This record gives sequence, structure tokens and C-alpha cells, in this order.
Amino acid sequence: MTGRRVVITACAAITPIGHTRKEIVESLRRGASGVKPLKEDHLLSQFIHSQVFGTVDYPIEYDFKRTHRKTMGPVAYYACQVAKEVLEQAGLTQEFVTSGRLGVAFGSTHGSPTVQREIYKTFFSGSRSEFSAIGAVDYLKSMVHTTAVNITRMFGITGRVISSGTACTTSSQSIGYGYEMVKHGMQDAMLCGGADEYDTTTVAVFDNLLACSTAFNDRPHCTPRPFDVHRDGLVVGEGAGAVLLEEYEQAKRRGATILGEVIGFACNNNGGDLILPNLAGISETLRIGLRDAALAADQVDFVSAHATGTKMGDIIEAQAIHAVYGAGPFVTGLKGYMGHTMGSCGAIETIITLYMMQEGFIAPTLNLEEPDERCAMIRHTPALEERPMNVAAIQNFAFGGVNTSLLIKRFV
Repeated sequence: MTGRRVVITACAAITPIGHTRKEIVESLRRGASGVKPLKEDHLLSQFIHSQVFGTVDYPIEYDFKRTHRKTMGPVAYYACQVAKEVLEQAGLTQEFVTSGRLGVAFGSTHGSPTVQREIYKTFFSGSRSEFSAIGAVDYLKSMVHTTAVNITRMFGITGRVISSGTACTTSSQSIGYGYEMVKHGMQDAMLCGGADEYDTTTVAVFDNLLACSTAFNDRPHCTPRPFDVHRDGLVVGEGAGAVLLEEYEQAKRRGATILGEVIGFACNNNGGDLILPNLAGISETLRIGLRDAALAADQVDFVSAHATGTKMGDIIEAQAIHAVYGAGPFVTGLKGYMGHTMGSCGAIETIITLYMMQEGFIAPTLNLEEPDERCAMIRHTPALEERPMNVAAIQNFAFGGVNTSLLIKRFV
């Protein structure tokens, strides 16, 4: 289906391996891990087997007004910070930002679990005095669409609001749906992304499913291990990522710096099991993405794999990549550096791919030392490659059988 061209004119990320573009690129080139010991938590850490986390452990200076801060939990702070950096970088006028022509597509896995936990503790305390301590704005901090609406409030954005909450595909859906909004003329620009905050309840959920890494608790930097024979599960992480998507002619008229172009998007469902990955469903998503981008498989230079480091997930994904792309494109699992940043992973991995595309290199999969023979049919990236990247596919998959594939192109 034809439509308007959609370009990326700004991006920003908060990640376990850095905040600025320079920091993130240097971490990728050095092979630096952002996985650290799980923070001490008197409620939960003693019951959790996995003791590692992809942690944002550097200070972030927020200069938000008090009127804005009062409805924000930690996840909204992350979201609003990257949104602020994107809008400043893009140089949009205040008139445009508030005109209704700019929309927001932003989400998180489950709002602010830190705030939710405090609410639940109060509910079950049995104390009337503690119950009355629940704040009037606590729901606004914890609701699933808190990231999107705090962004609209802070910047006066009046356009469309889309708030995906599909776990690991949250921000890839946000970018994809934003792309479709602009491509088909529903909005002239979309601020898209996702965020998730640190909280051990998130670790506990996946730990209870026996999906978390436990064998490297004493060596956090050695896990997760995407596609590696010694991988033993995912590492939960935190962070945020945001991109600004614009209609190409508008961006060109206002002299915007164009970082890349979104050329295709696909999202579908496996239509079956809510946890186990599905080869047919994932493969079909990748094919739909190629069709939307009007590309042949051999035109894709790089695949950013979802690659969480789980036993079956990595195998099924490798099989799907091979079924659609063969052994042509380089494949990197970026979660080796950061862990699984949950609802923000699609946006963060898109931004990192943009950085590599602009800098002319492909980062290796960190901790991939001995590829599992069941994942060996694709073109892994065991060492840093200094080479141009023209077209890249970013793929993400979530519980519930949700699959996404986003295709971006270097702008020349």
C-alpha cells in the first residue's frame, strides 16, 4: 500500500549502557555490559533466584515543573525525559507541537510497578490511617497509559494518543503505529516510544516462570547470552527510548536533520499459545514486514534480533530468520548488552540500530561465545564489523503471541 514517506528526525534513549549517543556507541564498541547485581529489596529479593538486572545506575537531571511531576511515577519520568530530548533535538515550533498535527504513541509494560506496589501494601495493611495515605494522583502515576498522557500534558500535545501495553512489543508497536499514522495522513508527526522502570516485582514475574538467568549471579556482565549454548534465560532491565517520526516533505521544508527512514512495519499474532514462541507466526510477521517495505529479503543488511537468551525463544527466532532471510544479513542480539528492557526494548533497539547505521558499524552479540548448533544457521556477528548498513530489520516478540517487525533505511 502506497502512502507518504516517513522519516526519523530525532531520537533519544536512556539505557543500561548509557544515555547519550556517544556513551551508547562507546559501550557497543567496547563490549561493555549494563547488567548489574539486583538491588536489595527486603520484600522480594530473598525469594528470587535471579539476582541480576539491566540497570540505569547513572544520575539523570530532571528539570520538570512541580505541576508536571505530581502525576509522574518513575516510568513517566523516563518517558518524559526522552520525549523532552527528542522535541528539543527536532526543533519543532511550539505552535506545531500543540496544533493537533503531532500525536503520541507511547507505552510501558504495566505503568509504574513501584507506585502500584505501595498502593497494594496500603490496601492490605489493615490500617485505616495507612489507607487514607493513598494519594489522589497515585492512579495517574500507575495506570498503563501514564507515559503517553504525561507526555501530552507536559508538552501540550493535542493530537492522537496511542498507548500500547503489549509487554516486549510495546514500543515497537508504538513506532509502527506512529509510522502508519503519518504514512496514511492521520498525523503529520508522531512522538513514539516506550519506557519501563526498575522494580523487583517485574523480575519476580519472569523468575516465577523459570525464564530468568540464574547461572551468572556472581558474574552479571556474562549474561544474558543470546543464541549461546550456555544461555540460561533473560535478564530484566529498565530504560526508555523515543523517536520523532515526520512526513518527509514537511521535514525537508523545515530543514530538519533526517536520521533515517521507516519503510515497513508488520504486527500479527500467533493465534495460539500465549507464552511459547511460534515459528509460523513469527516467520509470517517478517514476511509481511518485507512486503510492506516492498523489499526482497536479500536487500536487508542487518537484523536486530529480539533474542532474549531463553532456551526455546532464541531457537525459534533463529529458525524464523533463516526461513525468511537465509544466512544473508548480519544478526545481533542487542539484549546481551542491556538485558531485556521490556516495554522500551523495541525503541531502544531501533535507536541503537540507527546509531550503528549512521556510524558505519555493526556491534557483535555480547556474550555469544559458542553458538548453539540449533541457532547456528544464521549469520551471527561474533566480532565488531566496520561496514555500511543500508537497510535494517528490528524484530520483537511478546507474551500473548504478539510479533512485530520494523524496517528502517539509511537516509541519503
